[in-house]
Amino acid sequence: MIESLKPVSVAPSPCKICSGPAQLYGVVDFHKSCDEARGRRMVLSGVPIYYRRCTACKFLYTDAFDDWSIEQFKAHIYNDEYEKVDPDYRSVRPNANAEAVARLWGERKEQMRVLDYGGGNDAFCAALRTAGFPVAVTYDPMVTQYVQRPEEKFDLVTCFETLEHLPDPAAGVAAIHECVADQGLVLFTTYLQPAEFDQIGLGWWYVGPRNGHISIFSRPALASAFGQHGYKLVSFSDNIHLAYRNLPPYLSHLQIRK
Repeated sequence: MIESLKPVSVAPSPCKICSGPAQLYGVVDFHKSCDEARGRRMVLSGVPIYYRRCTACKFLYTDAFDDWSIEQFKAHIYNDEYEKVDPDYRSVRPNANAEAVARLWGERKEQMRVLDYGGGNDAFCAALRTAGFPVAVTYDPMVTQYVQRPEEKFDLVTCFETLEHLPDPAAGVAAIHECVADQGLVLFTTYLQPAEFDQIGLGWWYVGPRNGHISIFSRPALASAFGQHGYKLVSFSDNIHLAYRNLPPYLSHLQIRK
């Protein structure tokens, strides 16, 4: 039983990123998940989840869960069944991400303080610590062991497959900003709406409320969310991004890349 969903309104709402008008865009079943891309058939829940899309920055989101507590998210999304819709969550993705970070920053690991924002089960940071990174800390408000956010600043804040889960993405980006040192970097992943999104719509595999994918960024929306805090963005693909304010000298060559 899914309770306390925010009532649907047909009136436009202020976009959660740019405050532009966000109209109702479409509806999917609560059980729609990203695992359908692997051929997993959806069993309908009968619970409709409406998404809105901003007419200005094209940010796509649902406000259905805006009134939920962390306990409700844990009960209905991040529960014992979650791994069925995200089988890579526990070890495959964090280990692959740790290998990539170790490859890119391994030579500087003694100087790199790493915070994994939304890091889940600490597998990513554990792999970095094993690789010789002296400081690799996990923060995740959905996981009891890692619910305390560190007060210090970090040279590298990672945020893998997290932004799309935030019911208040502007507040989430602001919280990430608070963790970044002056010459620190934010390395994060979230898929951007593809060029053909207007044709695919909510049929796109990445729209999945059962996965907790409730905030789906366009490129302008992502730039706006970080730009409000003075960040520039480098996107290496539609999924892998780097945000910075003042680049450290060893990455100054990225200044010319937009």
